[in-house]
Amino acid sequence: MIVNGHNDGGAADPDPAAASIRDVGAAAGVSYQTVSRVINGHPNVSERAREKVNAAIAVLGYRPSRAARALAHGSDRTVTVLTSNTRLYGYAETLGGIEEAARAAGVQVAIRVLESDRPDDIATAVEGVSDPRAGAVIVLAFDRAGARALQALPANVRSSAAAESYLGRRTPSADSARWTWFDDILAAQHATEHLLGLGHRTVHHIAIPSTTGVGDRQRGWKRALQAAGAPVPDVVRLRDWSMAGAHEAALELLLDPTVTAVLCGNDDQALGVMRAAHDRGLRIPDDLSVVGFDDVPGAAFLTPALTTVRFDFAALGRRAFELLGDGPDPEQVAAPALVVRESTGPAPQDKDHR
Repeated sequence: MIVNGHNDGGAADPDPAAASIRDVGAAAGVSYQTVSRVINGHPNVSERAREKVNAAIAVLGYRPSRAARALAHGSDRTVTVLTSNTRLYGYAETLGGIEEAARAAGVQVAIRVLESDRPDDIATAVEGVSDPRAGAVIVLAFDRAGARALQALPANVRSSAAAESYLGRRTPSADSARWTWFDDILAAQHATEHLLGLGHRTVHHIAIPSTTGVGDRQRGWKRALQAAGAPVPDVVRLRDWSMAGAHEAALELLLDPTVTAVLCGNDDQALGVMRAAHDRGLRIPDDLSVVGFDDVPGAAFLTPALTTVRFDFAALGRRAFELLGDGPDPEQVAAPALVVRESTGPAPQDKDHR
């Protein structure tokens, strides 16, 4: 869920403001790239395809983003993305969404990788993108390096950010109108409530690295436990996002026979926990329930299939691009959704069953 947006979740008649370039492509039976070429007057489009696209635009009432068109036809036809990672699922999908929106607007995308969160590395990266004449900047502020880069950007640089959470809690003077984020607190709360509803006495949490010591997923997990009057175990904090780190931590955690449910910071960590359960001779979900975050493409094909929170990172990237302009409110991002699969089940009746 986007905090500075709206989503009533109900079905409704087609809304012109909500129609996207992909909707037009689907209705016309062409790719969204073809739709982009039609919108931007590109000559390499067949007359038949052009007619189909224009007809779909008329039916859906699609209006190209004023913000995107301003970027495409202004002096800055380039967007640079500042990010510390290009391979992790959430980062890569968000980058894909930015690239998709930029391509549709005829804007080029460059990527500058943040080497670390050290002040000198942040200063070097920010200095390299701080000339307003060089184009706009989008920061992936999912980690400490990204959050520090966002805070260091000069005010005269056209910028936006896809953030880990509402960073304004920690930077009250910052302009959060140019940020987009998911409601990780509510998502983690719902996931924890799901496990408690299955009869688990409590839920343990393996946390991903955060821009601060306490991430929003941890906040939501703790909120759900406290609301239910359940014990709040110590958080297992990892220094990286890896399966290996989660596997090592879970091997120790699962020595405790009272641990029956684990909320993992992302799906990679959930895979590490599931492997550790196998190594400890535990069955999922009979002995241990596991929940992840992200819904990576392989989550549904694991054995057992992974219960996880689904995020639309590509839509987050598209929204971050739209926020660069001064046009109407951009397309909203679907709220995170808990996808219940086979890795969660009722709590074992005997808490000392192992």
